[in-house]
Amino acid sequence: MSEHGAVTDFAKRMSYGDYLHIDAILSAQHPLSQANDELLFIIQHQTSELWMKLAIHELAAARDAIAADRLDEAFKLLARVSRIFEQLNNAWDVLRTMTPSDYTEFRDALGQSSGFQSAQYRLIEYVLGNRNRAMLKPHAHRPDTVALLEAELARPDLYATALAAAARAGLPVPAAALVARDGPRPTDPDVTAMWAEVYRDPRRHWPIYELAEKLVDLEDYFRRWRFNHVTTVERVIGLKRGTGGTGGVSYLRKMLDTVLFPELWDVRTAL
Repeated sequence: MSEHGAVTDFAKRMSYGDYLHIDAILSAQHPLSQANDELLFIIQHQTSELWMKLAIHELAAARDAIAADRLDEAFKLLARVSRIFEQLNNAWDVLRTMTPSDYTEFRDALGQSSGFQSAQYRLIEYVLGNRNRAMLKPHAHRPDTVALLEAELARPDLYATALAAAARAGLPVPAAALVARDGPRPTDPDVTAMWAEVYRDPRRHWPIYELAEKLVDLEDYFRRWRFNHVTTVERVIGLKRGTGGTGGVSYLRKMLDTVLFPELWDVRTAL
């Protein structure tokens, strides 16, 4: 023990570094060039993957809670996911300190690797309802990853799970809105009408009303993250193609048009 009472002998005790496997984390950065900014690029993406791992964990717990009508628990979990995306969003500010000249020094070392190949990002998209089966192809070399993504495609997404909770609460949700589906979710006027009923009398439908607002919060933060991604990429590489062969900025701009919970946005106009 030190004079302040802190334990200082860890020869036979678990230390902070032992518990967090700090050595493994800090030895996972392997720049392929001599460029100073490549370490920034690696750490930015590695930490984003860690935050995404936590987001997936919390989204799974939130979906389970909604399915079991433990909505108060789900509200906390969904709020946490929104804060995770706020952290992901803020990280772009650090990456934007990298200039085009800085990035050019090591870009060739990346080969065809690209963020759109992130399996965890794909899983988040699938959980949130943007289910493009064609995006399984970049993961075909990893059967375990494909199996994980296929399992997600076989179950209702987060929004369908929320709509099922609304149906159990006595609201008129069409059966077609409750099943797993491929591709972006199309707008259903009957679902919009259901949400309008909730928003016109929130006190009567308070748990479902609050669930709706938590979902809007989540998509709001998710949209900001995607928007800042586009801005950062354009600032660093302009309109050049991405390393993975996509159109770069043009591809990312198309992603901005994807709406995860369409009726929750349409209802604002309908009220």
